[in-house]
Amino acid sequence: MTEATPRRSVLVAALAVATAAAAATVPGGGASAAATLPAPRTPGPTVDNRFWYSYGHWLAGTHQGTTAVGGSRPGLEIAAAVGRTEYADPHTGRKSTWEYATWTSPVHRSTVPATEAIASWNARTPAGTWIQAELRGTYSDGTATPWYVMGRWASGDGDIRRTSVDGQTDGRSTVWTDTLALDTPAVTAGLRIAAWQLRLTLHRRPGAGSGPTVWLAGAMVSDVPDRFTVPASTPSGTAHELKVPRYSQEIHVGQYPEYDNGGEAWCSPTSSQMIIEYWGGRAAASSLTWVNPKYADPQICHAARSTYDAAYKGCGNWPFNAAYAATYRGLAGVVTRLTSLTDLETLVGAGIPVITSQSFRPDELTGAGYGTAGHLMTVIGFTAAGDVIANDPNSPDNPAVRRVYKRAEWENIWLRTKRTGVSGKVTSGSGGICYLYAPALPNRVQVRALRAVGVL
Repeated sequence: MTEATPRRSVLVAALAVATAAAAATVPGGGASAAATLPAPRTPGPTVDNRFWYSYGHWLAGTHQGTTAVGGSRPGLEIAAAVGRTEYADPHTGRKSTWEYATWTSPVHRSTVPATEAIASWNARTPAGTWIQAELRGTYSDGTATPWYVMGRWASGDGDIRRTSVDGQTDGRSTVWTDTLALDTPAVTAGLRIAAWQLRLTLHRRPGAGSGPTVWLAGAMVSDVPDRFTVPASTPSGTAHELKVPRYSQEIHVGQYPEYDNGGEAWCSPTSSQMIIEYWGGRAAASSLTWVNPKYADPQICHAARSTYDAAYKGCGNWPFNAAYAATYRGLAGVVTRLTSLTDLETLVGAGIPVITSQSFRPDELTGAGYGTAGHLMTVIGFTAAGDVIANDPNSPDNPAVRRVYKRAEWENIWLRTKRTGVSGKVTSGSGGICYLYAPALPNRVQVRALRAVGVL
């Protein structure tokens, strides 16, 4: 049921060591734990998104061997390779030579001086190609981070193993799997990421006539205040439910343990597959031939394999899930943060279901019947009273996936950044993280909704 391996707990250790120490000595955390949190920030926006996806976007920035291509879905491609590099895959031991070209975005000055950044990209990577996405931040004191690798990615696993890159830090910020986060001393000293750039490196086999195509790339940065509780938003009063396919991760328990020990940890790809199929995406029969024919819903196994991060050793890498969704024709996917259930009601009302990340004790979410350090669900609707209708993949079978959860409980476990676990220690919450998958060419209603929540 979990997001997988303890990537989040490592991030918590870096960002909240003082809070955790206080909670260890004060039962339940309480006032002493809260007192170690940074001083309240000035009220204002907490999330800023910037994505490049139009022909004009791709013309901007600095091209080194890349070119913008037009058409119904504009993108970025290799025009002429500018060099060759040898890549030693740490997960296979294979060394291969690749030719490459790069595109560096314009500097984006964020409307939110940020403590975290998460990149997203959508691309086509035929056999013999892959991409690397990097971020470089400018601190509020005018100095810069290194170029941090946010992912080495291909839709398949025949050429390289899809991977995040551990161990990247400059002593003030660190990359934790898919999240670039300021270290605790930097945050408490008031340092922030004021601006950033994205760099894409497109790789292909030497002499190949074509390479990958990138359709969308960018990042979400945020400065969500530390908080244990979040007030519930006011319901719209309108009942709405989308017809999203229901898939249980639990029927895949024990299947393909090489991908994060099997279905017990596949909440992220299972949720992704639900929304992919809601939008009409179907896994090609040829992509499922490796799956044991005795297994039900083989596309879930395919989704797990296609989102697996070989460094993280799990299927819960956020950008990898969004990138997987965008391999299906006509779909775009990004990782962002939203600020309330009002945002989700806006999106669901426009026909856009959303995958959200939350963590909770068993007593914090009525009707769940379990607790989790990190879990993905698909929000598909709201009751007239404003309660959340979710497809929860942590269910015994597909029919049992649809759940209704109390609004105030659900909103709190999704939006908070700190929580007290079963042991009494303070750990993290996602702060409103979600995967947002929608048509690459959205209609007017969808455009209005996406703009309303700050994505477009």
